[in-house]
Amino acid sequence: RMGDSGDDPALVAQTLAGDRAAFGVLVERYAAQARRVARAVLGDPDDADDAAQDGFLSALVKLAQYDSRRPFGPWLMRIVANAATDRRRRRNVRRTQPLDPSLVGGGPRPDTAAVRSELGERLSAALAELPVRRRTAVVLFDVEGYSHAEIAGILGIPEGTVRSEVFHGRRRLRALLEDWKE
Repeated sequence: RMGDSGDDPALVAQTLAGDRAAFGVLVERYAAQARRVARAVLGDPDDADDAAQDGFLSALVKLAQYDSRRPFGPWLMRIVANAATDRRRRRNVRRTQPLDPSLVGGGPRPDTAAVRSELGERLSAALAELPVRRRTAVVLFDVEGYSHAEIAGILGIPEGTVRSEVFHGRRRLRALLEDWKE
């Protein structure tokens, strides 16, 4: 997760005091993560971008409710996840698309790029087969690095349920990917 998130509460305070640029810093800091979380819920990249925007707007409206003693990231991601879930509910036709291979993370060295992208496609296809809550829990845990407790807060479900979703999600991914040879 973002290493420079220590000043998040200060940026929130500046935003509430009318400093628009401060909120811009927060948006920049969490935009990629918000898109990944929204995409875990929605699948479709364009829908995910819209949902991330919805989430940021909603967070701005609710900013006075943020408790600065707690980490900002999980608070924001819960709002983003909710915005994405609302958008999914409103969607008439269910289109399922594989998740972005970039979910596999980091900038690969050129020699491994081809291998990574093939693995990325397999992982994306495998993730797309998981039920939405399970997929979101796995992405939050393995890709975004949130703890089980933080994910419980983001998704509004008990921590034991999160542990179960992550466990079963990973087991399913392993089964889908097990014929993959490093």
